[in-house]
This record gives sequence, structure tokens and C-alpha cells, in this order.
Amino acid sequence: AYVAVNRERINDLRPYAYRTHDGGKTWTSIVGGLPDNGPVNAIRADSRQPGLLYAATELGVYVSFDDGGHWQPLQYNLPHTSARDLLVHQDDLAVATHGRAFWVLDDVEPLREMAADAGKSLPTLFKPADAWRIRRDNYTDTPLPPDEPMGENPPNGAIIDFDLPHAATGVVTLEILDSDGHLLRKYASTDPVTPTKQELRTNLIPPYWPKINGPLPTGAGLHRWVWNLRATTPTATHYDYPISAVPHRTPLEPQGPVVLPGTYTVRLTVDGQSVSEPLTVKMDPRVHTSMADLTTLHDAQVGVAAALNSVAKADLEAHSVEQQMSAAQNAGLSIQLAPYLTQLRSLLGGHGTQAAAGQPGIDAVNGEATGLYMELDQSDNPATAAQLAAVSKVEHDAQAALPGWEEFRKTQLPAIDNLLRKAGKPAINPAAQPANMPGGGDEE
Repeated sequence: AYVAVNRERINDLRPYAYRTHDGGKTWTSIVGGLPDNGPVNAIRADSRQPGLLYAATELGVYVSFDDGGHWQPLQYNLPHTSARDLLVHQDDLAVATHGRAFWVLDDVEPLREMAADAGKSLPTLFKPADAWRIRRDNYTDTPLPPDEPMGENPPNGAIIDFDLPHAATGVVTLEILDSDGHLLRKYASTDPVTPTKQELRTNLIPPYWPKINGPLPTGAGLHRWVWNLRATTPTATHYDYPISAVPHRTPLEPQGPVVLPGTYTVRLTVDGQSVSEPLTVKMDPRVHTSMADLTTLHDAQVGVAAALNSVAKADLEAHSVEQQMSAAQNAGLSIQLAPYLTQLRSLLGGHGTQAAAGQPGIDAVNGEATGLYMELDQSDNPATAAQLAAVSKVEHDAQAALPGWEEFRKTQLPAIDNLLRKAGKPAINPAAQPANMPGGGDEE
């Protein structure tokens, strides 16, 4: 048992805290490391790890890994204010402050491991707490104004903590694998910062909406990363911010398919050394869709994401080639390039032309796949029969549309480059980003 004694109201600001291991027959003072002028309001024991204690004091929150023998601050981003009470709820630590505010430290599993390994070196990768598969935002309108007082929800996804005893000299990677060992998502210390400052300036949305993604940290110390419970984002010709924004956490859409509840593996690699930990993903308890229906919906999302990924890449490359050929036409190669442009536009099925006989246009398939994918990602309700039929059609149309473009790349593009070289023009680069794409989505 643990007791906190507060004598602040009789002008005694010293800390008083005690423990007993014999049912109260004897008591031991446990204030080592607590500030001399910080009265103790509450002592709470961790619900899972023996010897891990939390103290609410007038100067903030403290933690002990050795049953109160030594204390150290546990402030993180908590203001230095009077902490009146604490509650350990599953994997979180809730703090009630004198200002009638509640703060929650999400996922104290690293503290539990540190208490269990007292006296040993910190593990590289801490075992993640269970993650809840909850939708990013169920509010369909724009967020409250930034000056409106509001609380902040926990991070959306799985919280992953890792410690680097020394700064990494090579690339640091964090990978998420499914139960079969297939790679779902990969983060690296070489990832770019997105969106860029230029992209933020050109987007017609408030600058505090977007989520800024950056590289994995490589410096010495304890780091926290959040996986949003989604697989790799598919390639798309357009990415947009939804109107259902969360300040500083709004991602570009489409995102990758959301994973199913189950067990996954987190693998951290630092300087060639890898360590792994299991991660359990639990379903939102408010959703009552059966696992069979969730699996059917997930399989549909994965199938359409794969179709979108391949068709969007082809669409971007084909439009890039079209724009470069049009520019070369304007430079005096109109007659020579006209047949190739006609064939390419027939493959795209846009600009007033018809798609090649028996072959759907790439533009149309891309638009169809994009719309269907976004529709499947709207909720966790079972997929309808019409949606599943549309999935089969999109997958079939993607398989039918892609061979024409691949054949054009292999046979016609070399001939086009040969013409350009003879005319002293640069060769076509399909990987160049097209200046613009037809179509596009609404704000909502």
C-alpha cells in the first residue's frame, strides 16, 4: 500500500509519501528525488508492472521505477502545474490538474519495460501497446476555428517508442509486417518532409490543417513514432485534403488501405541491426461489422488500391509523354509526331477521342478506380453487392487498359526518341511529372 500526505494547508510544503509491504505494520518514507517544496497529492501504482509508481505533486508528475526508492520528473509536454490526482487506465496515464484540466500520457508501456529492466540498458524497441482501429475523423465539416478552446485526441494509430543509445550512423528504418511476414508499410530516416513549404503555400486550405510527415529520427535518445494503421499509399494522379480536417493532423487522400484487427510485427533496423516486437490491433468497439464482412471490405480495398496504383502510374507517364510530344510538335515536328499522338490519345481515351477498340481508356479507368477506392474507405460498413461488382469491373478494366500503354512504351517510344534525336531534341522522359492532369476532385 502507498500513502500520500499533504500538509500544505498548515504551511508545510515538504513532500510526504510512504509505502508498506506488511499490511501497515511498518512504513517506509519514499521521497528520494521529489522536490523539497512540492507537496504530494497522490501516489498511484501501475496496474501491471510491480514497483512502477506515479506521484502527483504540486510541481508536476514524477515516476519511480524502484517502488519509490528514487523519483524523477515525468513531465513530457505537461505544464509545470499542480497535479491533484492520477489514474492508470489500461496503457494510459491520466492526470487531473488544479486548473480543472485533464492530460493523458498515451502508452506507458515503455515505462513498464524500463521498470522491469531496472539497472539494465534500455531496449532498442519497446513493445507497443495495443492499438485501436478507429477512424481518423467522424466529423464531416471543417474543424473549429483555431482560437476555439478544445481538447486534443490521442494520436491516430499505433504508438511506437524506440531508444537509440547513440546517434545512428546509417539509415534507420521502421517496418510494419502482417502475420504472414508481408511488408505493409516502411518508414526511413531518408524520407523527405511532406508536404513541402511550397505545397503548403499553394494549397487553398488553412496552413494549420495538414499533417507534416518527416523522416525517422536518428539522434540519441527516446523517440516516439505513430503508424496510422494503413498500408503503403497507392499512387494517384490527384491527392487532396478532405474538408473533414483535424488541425495539424489532416492527411492527403487517398491513403493506403486500413489494416484489419489482428497481430502485426514492428521491425526497427539501426546500423544494420534489427529488432522486432509484436503489435496487436483491436477493432473500434463501436463498430459491429463482422470479421468476415470486414475482411471482404479490406480485400476489396486492397484490390482497388493495386489497380489504382498501376493505372495511375500509367496515366501519369502517358500524360507526361503526351505533353512532351506536344511541345516537340510545336518545335517543328508536327507531321512526324502526329500519328504517335493520335495513338497515345486513343489509349488515354481523352481529349475528345475514343479509346482503342475493345480497350478502356486509361483516364476513365483511373477515374473509376479513384472514386471507388475513396468510396470503399468511407466507413467500416459491409461492402454492398454493387460495390463488389464495381471492384471486379475496375480490376478487369485495369488489366485491359495497361497492356496498350506498355506496348506503346516498348515499341513506339524508342521510335519517337529516334525522331527527336535526329532533330536535335531531348528524348522523352516518362517519369517527368505532367504539368496538370484532367479531372480532379471536389473539396469534399
